[in-house]
Amino acid sequence: MMLDKEAAETEVMRGKGESVSRSGAARRPDSVLTGGKTRVVKPNRRSEETISSILRATEEVVLLSGADRISILEVCKLAGVSRGTFYRYFSSQEDLLDTFSRHKRDDFHQVLLNTISTVEEPEARLNALISFIDDYLEQSRAQRLLVVAPEYALGFFRRIFHDSILRFQDTLDIVFDDWDARLGVKLDRELICEMIIRYVLSEVLVPERAGRRLLPVRVKRLFASLIMGSTSRTRR
Repeated sequence: MMLDKEAAETEVMRGKGESVSRSGAARRPDSVLTGGKTRVVKPNRRSEETISSILRATEEVVLLSGADRISILEVCKLAGVSRGTFYRYFSSQEDLLDTFSRHKRDDFHQVLLNTISTVEEPEARLNALISFIDDYLEQSRAQRLLVVAPEYALGFFRRIFHDSILRFQDTLDIVFDDWDARLGVKLDRELICEMIIRYVLSEVLVPERAGRRLLPVRVKRLFASLIMGSTSRTRR
């Protein structure tokens, strides 16, 4: 059975005292050092904006110099915060990069949900997913991250891989229900979503030379091939 990494991470976060939203995303509590002890204070809008500024600055610094040589001082300068403010929210460089990874993962999944979940018609939802993939590959800075911080980038891809399969299954539920009904079989939804995620990663690692103008057609052909293969395996 495939391990649900998101669930595992959630348990770790709970063990550390971090609050966890219903979607599984960590909510970092503010903490202040008083008398050598950490006191957790209620998050507020200003602290959330500060954290967002630090994470945006982290992305710029990582894309410029890589994850191994990230400078907390440079992050603070770019975010417009003091080192004291930085350490109010992050205990170390490792803590910052870990939070940044979770932030990018959660942002990817939230945009996916916002883009697709409101589309009720199965064919239209599939087209919305394809448009989402196209927009992600167009706007993503993952290729740049892969150049300047390859080890960090690959670790990030591994981190979001299994969770993305689950999210794709959830967002495509009405599409799969429609296909199951029309074909009269139960499709292997996990396998189909896994192959789509692998396709997206392959476009990041080895982009199509001709550009992405044919991407919608290629993705639909991939779906059709996966459905036919899944149907054949089911009927055996």
